[in-house]
Amino acid sequence: QVELVESGGGVVQAGGSLRLSCAASGRTFSRYAMGWFRQAPGKEREFVSAIGWSSGRTNYADSVRGRFTISRDNSKNTVYLQMNNLKPEDTAVYYCATRRSASGAVGAAAYDYWGQGTQVTVSS
Repeated sequence: QVELVESGGGVVQAGGSLRLSCAASGRTFSRYAMGWFRQAPGKEREFVSAIGWSSGRTNYADSVRGRFTISRDNSKNTVYLQMNNLKPEDTAVYYCATRRSASGAVGAAAYDYWGQGTQVTVSS
C-alpha cells in the first residue's frame, strides 16, 4: 500500500509560479514511477507529467512543456512539480499518482495509487 499526500497548491496570478510536492509513504518509492494529473471543473482528468523511478526519463503534456518541470528526491520519498509562467487555463485540482513500474505513463488507468489532490487557481 502507498499513500500519497500533495501540497503546495494555492492562488497565483498569471505569469506566477508554484511548486507542488507529493510525499509518498512506503519503502519502495524509489522503484515506482510517478505522475501528475489535473482536473478542471467539468473536464476529464488529464495527464500533466511523469517521471521514471531513476529520474532519467520524464515526459510532459504539450500544454505544459517548457513551463513545468517534474523531479523527484528518492531520499525524501517526494516528487515535485515546478510550475512557471502559469496561465488561467492551468487552474485545476492537481493529483499525483504512482505505478509499479520503472517508467511513467500518460494514461490515468496505468496508475495504482492516487493522492487526494491540491487546488491550483491562476487568476488573470
